[in-house]
Amino acid sequence: MRRVHLTLGYLSLTLGVIGIALPLLPTTPFLILAAWCFARSNPALAARLYEHRRFGAHLTAWRDQGAISRRAKVLALSSLLICYLISIRLIESRYLPFILASIMGSVALYIATRPLPSERE
Repeated sequence: MRRVHLTLGYLSLTLGVIGIALPLLPTTPFLILAAWCFARSNPALAARLYEHRRFGAHLTAWRDQGAISRRAKVLALSSLLICYLISIRLIESRYLPFILASIMGSVALYIATRPLPSERE
């Protein structure tokens, strides 16, 4: 299983890095998955992710508290809304707005209900 977790960790990390440049590919879920996989296969790689200057605090807050920062919530919810509006504008369908609203609305509700990170002591 160690090799499976390591391979999945590298694949997730690669997709997360690609997602930084591609707007439709999410970065955060792939980085969370990579950290989870590395924690089970190579703790040193997991530690590098948790110590990363840009992503480390967010990953640690998620791991320890299941929390999302206010700024990350605003960006995620804004991105969801913009993608929804663009999608229903570009694709003519009677059902698409309802399908997208239910999926994206569920994701938005989940993000909005996550706690804010508490301050470290």
